[in-house]
Amino acid sequence: MEYPPFEILYEDAQLLAVNKPAGIATMGVSADKRSVISLLRHYLGRRDSGSSPCFLGVVSRLDTPVTGVLLLAKDPRTAEALNRQFRERLAFKRYWALVERAPQPPAGQWADWLRPSRRHHRVEACMPEDPEAREAITNYQLRGQVGKWFLVELRPLTGRKHQLRWQLALHRCPVVGDRKYGARTPFPVGIALHALELEILHPKENVPLRIRAPLPPVWRRLGVPEDPDQLTNPRQHP
Repeated sequence: MEYPPFEILYEDAQLLAVNKPAGIATMGVSADKRSVISLLRHYLGRRDSGSSPCFLGVVSRLDTPVTGVLLLAKDPRTAEALNRQFRERLAFKRYWALVERAPQPPAGQWADWLRPSRRHHRVEACMPEDPEAREAITNYQLRGQVGKWFLVELRPLTGRKHQLRWQLALHRCPVVGDRKYGARTPFPVGIALHALELEILHPKENVPLRIRAPLPPVWRRLGVPEDPDQLTNPRQHP
């Protein structure tokens, strides 16, 4: 049997979750380029005896350089049910980021306003009254220090494009490797932002479902433990 293109974290008749690697788009690229969706459809079609391509609806989209839990629905009804959970803030996401500076204060909530900047394919700060303004809300906590970098845990309450990357940069602690948002230091693969965990209510079973993506090998080589309590206390930077 052909091997799956990514690690499958969870699968049943309604859902599919994979551990997305860095450097590949979730969807929306030209036909000559690979995406998570195109690779999974190819794999599932061959695995399931050449059946017609199944429906795959992206529920938790990740940027190309970002890694971690990517959730897909296998039918439109499931996709709508899960999207409703995200809109009503019933689904919970947890990310880890390695950043260049420690956030100040070390824990709290950021509530900012952003709008798309189509010229530069990114987002930018704006005033709330801007017609394109969208509120971005994230809870964050400094978890420790890894060499010269800092590990921050992020729990977004909204799901705006580039939200975490932009908010970290806005608050003077850009993600390592994220040159688009002002980082000065490179990261070996993609950027140092990982969708660690996703918790939803299963749309059919109606029970909590928690899906966790192991850290990429490069994170472990850099000394990031699966348990952040093993990290040293970070030095306080102004």
